[in-house]
Order: sequence, then C-alpha cells, then structure tokens
Amino acid sequence: MARQHRAVSRAMIAAAVTILGSVATSAPASAHVHASSDDAVRGSMALVTFQVPNESATGAATTALMVRLPDVTSVRTETMPGWTVALDRDSASGVVRSVTWTAVPHGGIPVDQFGLFRISVKLPDTDTVSFPASQTYADGSVVNWDQPQLPGGGEPEHPAPMLTLAAGPKPAPGHHMNAPPMAPAEQPGPSPDNAARVLGGVALLVAALGISLALVRRRR
Repeated sequence: MARQHRAVSRAMIAAAVTILGSVATSAPASAHVHASSDDAVRGSMALVTFQVPNESATGAATTALMVRLPDVTSVRTETMPGWTVALDRDSASGVVRSVTWTAVPHGGIPVDQFGLFRISVKLPDTDTVSFPASQTYADGSVVNWDQPQLPGGGEPEHPAPMLTLAAGPKPAPGHHMNAPPMAPAEQPGPSPDNAARVLGGVALLVAALGISLALVRRRR
C-alpha cells in the first residue's frame, strides 16, 4: 500500500509540474486597439472611443493613430491637449475616409500607458462596423490593426477595431399618423322611446280626465 501511495504522489507532483510549466511558458494575451460605444445603433449618431495601448518593445512612445472610417459624411473629433487631428475628407462628395491624430513634439502615449481617442460619427445601417487602424511609434515602427476575425470567432494577432450595432426602435404601425380630432361631447337629449312614453302618459291622463268629467255630468 505504501508503494502505491508513493506512486500516486509522484504522479500528482509530475502533473502539477507540467501544468505549472505550461502556464509559465504560455505568452500573455496582448492588448490591442479597441473600439467601444454606449449608443451604437444602426444608422444613428454615436460617440465611439478608441482605446490605444502602447506595446512598444523598445520604449518608444505612440505618436500617431490613423483610423479608417466606413465612408461617412458626419464626423466630429474631440479636442485633445497634446494632439492635433486631421480628417481625410473628399472635397467633392464630402465623405470622410479617415481621421488621424498626431502627437505634438516630445509627446504621445508612453510605454505601459494607453490613450483614449473619441469621435462623434453617424454609423452605417449594418450589423457590424470595422475601423481598421494604424499605430505609429516614435522609433518609426507602425502596427496595422486591420485583420478580420478568424473563422469560428477566433481573434487574429492584429484585429481591426469593430463594433456590433444594435437595431433601432421601430415605430408602431400607424404611430406616425395623427388621430382624428374627437367631436365635442353633446348633451344627452330625450331618446325616442322616452318621448313616446311621455306622450302616452299624457294621453292616458287626458282620457282619464274626460271620463271623469262625463261621469260627473251624468250624475247631475
């Protein structure tokens, strides 16, 4: 029995060492440029926030971010101290193809920090919308966040920021039609049945009076 217990203990220790070794050697999941919104509704205006982490292996700061837009015409950017912003707008059609933030000299996002970049934009009438982005570092390196989702829902190494859009509320049938104004209430008048009953009662009363007068005259 003692040998069996020792064998079981050795097997459990070996399994624990294997599990710990696999955890220690596995690479941590890397952060990426992420898009989020609290009001992402199809075909509506929304405030979209891009969270940009600095993942430089050389200690370089993030100095620029370019986000491609789905050919929108209504875009506004938030004022950010230490950054300039430019819209790539087609002068003929008014379509905005991209927005680029550039840090002022000696500025940017330091290592182990992240920045938040916001735009107000009219979202397309689709189920999802993708915002491919390019992140530029002070050492000249560029990381493109533009890869689509893998088959089966897996995440690629450099996924494009994406939003899932909610369907907007649909108006109830006939909601847009104005109800016809109601006619003013009329005072209730005597119904035909009530009038007939009144006339009948009057006739009976007159007849009774006539009979009474005739009887009185005979007695005289």
